[in-house]
Amino acid sequence: MMKKINLLVAIGIALGTANLYAQDTLSISKNDLLQKVSDNNLQIKVADKAFQSAKADYRQSNALFLPNVNVSYTGISTTNPLMAFGSKLNQEILTASDFNPALLNNPNKTQNFATVIEVKQPLINIDGLLERQAAKAKMNAFELQTARTKEYLELEVIKSFMQLQLAYKAVTVLEKANATAQGNLKMVENYFKNGLLQKTDLLNVQVRVNEITNQLQYAKSNVQNASDYVAFLLNEDMEGKTFKPAEELDNVIVIENINLLLSNSRKDIQAMEMSSEAYKKMFQSSKFGFLPRLNAFGSYQLYDSKFLSANANGFLVGAQLSWDIFDGYKNFGKTQKAKADFQKAALETEQYKKQSQLELNKTNRQLKDAENKVNLSQLAFEQSQEAFRIRQNRFTQGLEKTTDLLMAETQMAQKELEHLQAVFEYNFAKQYLQFLTK
Repeated sequence: MMKKINLLVAIGIALGTANLYAQDTLSISKNDLLQKVSDNNLQIKVADKAFQSAKADYRQSNALFLPNVNVSYTGISTTNPLMAFGSKLNQEILTASDFNPALLNNPNKTQNFATVIEVKQPLINIDGLLERQAAKAKMNAFELQTARTKEYLELEVIKSFMQLQLAYKAVTVLEKANATAQGNLKMVENYFKNGLLQKTDLLNVQVRVNEITNQLQYAKSNVQNASDYVAFLLNEDMEGKTFKPAEELDNVIVIENINLLLSNSRKDIQAMEMSSEAYKKMFQSSKFGFLPRLNAFGSYQLYDSKFLSANANGFLVGAQLSWDIFDGYKNFGKTQKAKADFQKAALETEQYKKQSQLELNKTNRQLKDAENKVNLSQLAFEQSQEAFRIRQNRFTQGLEKTTDLLMAETQMAQKELEHLQAVFEYNFAKQYLQFLTK
């Protein structure tokens, strides 16, 4: 009997207690579930936000090609000799009297209002260009990872739907076993009343009925657990509700030929390679950080002694070549770190490919084992059906003991559940193998 209980444990996704019939039952098909998960799942939304963040980082790199434009408006009042003289000079109101040493050394309060428009345009910035390429590779990596997340959620949806189907099928099997047990109980009760059976025979059947009742309740709890997981994938509040699959679980399998080669076009592998490429570009950028940068700049100024006026103007244009000769080994350390990060990313990518191939080979063997298990469990179930039918006929003729009949009934239900579990394992292994070869 413990074997049967352990089998029911394997059927559930997450075990708990619930009353199945206290819930409102909602029918849902696999296609509807796939569509709703694609629209509402939180994991997909998180992955998409990560991609949007990387996309925003890439857009920031447009500053490498576009000018930086600043506008400022400044108002001052000063008696500082230099600033007072300069303000009058900028305002183009300087007169000969302003060169009087007494006024130069001790000027009157001077007001100056300045509007400055500044433009800075990068001309040569190789390290910045490589950083932009790194940002693009990072963005592409997140985009591929988001797509792979959607593929994984599709697999998880199919799995959860099959688990829900299996849970309901287990309830059906146990309800049938319960009906059979109840029928046997009535028959044994009549035999006992007529003195044809001992009290121990009646007690054995009653114990069997109680066991099936408990197992049936346990299976119903598994239905609710499977339904709750579906609701979790859908990001829905399913308090007081239960999902029911629109399609029943098939008790047969469909054999398909699946490509067993690990494809480099798999989105998660491409994402790893793109991430490695981003680190490579950052490493290259750090090496070019030792080179000078060339920027063009220009400004246009408006001056006046009155607020919001502009009676004088001027401009400034030029080019700047800057070169960090020594920064306390900061750039050197940055380059060493970038090199280590790149090498680490390359090794992680190679390791991921090997792990993926290992998982692919393992899953392929699991699929073949699952196929064999389905065939054997089907045969065992059919044999248990025939054995129960024979023992039930012999029992009605008084040729079979009660314990033998109960054992045959128990074995039949157990073999049916084992067969259904085997079908589930095969179908999931097939879906997982298809996921690994996408």
